[in-house]
Amino acid sequence: MDLSWMAWTKPTAFFFVVIVSLLLLMSIWEAIKPGGGPRVGILRFETTRGDRLFLSLLGSAFINLAWLGLVGSNLWWALGVSVLYAIFVFCFV
Repeated sequence: MDLSWMAWTKPTAFFFVVIVSLLLLMSIWEAIKPGGGPRVGILRFETTRGDRLFLSLLGSAFINLAWLGLVGSNLWWALGVSVLYAIFVFCFV
């Protein structure tokens, strides 16, 4: 399989490993404790663990894209903001 079109750097590989790990961990968590822990947060509609993971991944993608466009290619601060955003989503949404 020719993957030369993709810039397979260590950060890129780490990114995909983290995403796959999150999906596997959430699947295991759902198998052990089904139901997704539905609750109503600040958005005023019911969300499950999977919904909150999706919102945190989607928001993190937008944070990183905005960071690239507005600040530059040093994404370590964007990673920190993304982690804080994900914690916020899992706690309050």
